Amino acid sequence: MKISELSKKTGASIRSIRHYEKKNLITSTRLDNGYREFDESSIERIKTIKIYLGLGLTTDQIEEFLNCMDSYPQYEIEECDEVFDVYEEKLAEINKNMHALSIVKQRLEEQIKKKEDRELTRSMRCPASIHHH
Repeated sequence: MKISELSKKTGASIRSIRHYEKKNLITSTRLDNGYREFDESSIERIKTIKIYLGLGLTTDQIEEFLNCMDSYPQYEIEECDEVFDVYEEKLAEINKNMHALSIVKQRLEEQIKKKEDRELTRSMRCPASIHHH
C-alpha cells in the first residue's frame, strides 16, 4: 500500500511515517516510479510505535523493542528483558520529574500567595474608595 493509505489506516501522518522509516522502525520497498510500498504488517507496527511514543519512549528505545519482537516473534513484547528495563528507567525518570515539578509548583504557589498578601495589606492600608463630604 502507498504511504497515504498507510497514513489513513493508522492515523499517523505521512511525515511521521517517513520519520519512522528513517529511524528504521518500519521498512518499505520502492516501486519503479519511486513511490514507497508498505505491506500489511506496517499497520500493526505503526500502532505499536504510537503506543510506545505515548508512553514517552524514544525512537531508539522503540527500535530496540521492535528488534526484540522481530528476533523472538513467539514471545509477547513484555517478555523481552529490554522492555522491562526501559519501563523501569522511564518510571524512575517520571518520578524524578514529578518531584522536581512539585517543588516548582510549591514555589509558584508561595510567590502567588506573597503577591496576594501584599495586595491585601495595601488595600487595607489605603482604601481606594475614601469619600469626604
